[in-house]
Amino acid sequence: MTASDADADADGLLAERLLRLSRRLHRSLQRQLHSADIAITPAQSRLLRVLAQYDAPPRMADLAARLEVVPRAVTSLVDALEADGRVRRAPDPDSRRAIRIELTDAGRAALHALRTARRAAAEDILAPLAPEQREMFGELLSALIDEAPPPHC
Repeated sequence: MTASDADADADGLLAERLLRLSRRLHRSLQRQLHSADIAITPAQSRLLRVLAQYDAPPRMADLAARLEVVPRAVTSLVDALEADGRVRRAPDPDSRRAIRIELTDAGRAALHALRTARRAAAEDILAPLAPEQREMFGELLSALIDEAPPPHC
């Protein structure tokens, strides 16, 4: 085996470990959400988090662009979240044809519960690490995320 083969094997093993960690984090988050009696999909959760970042209610097209999905996908997510009372559609004051999406009080409560569940899931996963290790792990993850090409490249 050459050095480049060994490097490729090590990188493959590292990628597998990252995938396993990601799955473990997802399972832990799902357990936290289940125990808090919060029924929400990961995609709905992401839409709520993105929606909360806007100062004013965004249009559906704005959400689709930020989420990097087709507008139809946002429509389906908004439909489900609206049925649960977590968001509402509101007319755009600047355009009669456009619709804005607003968080409701139930949506804000869901976001708070999601944040709490995410912190608990992270604590569950990171429990074996000392504070210095957590800091270093965060720095390493940031380096990987900051250097990653956009998903559509």
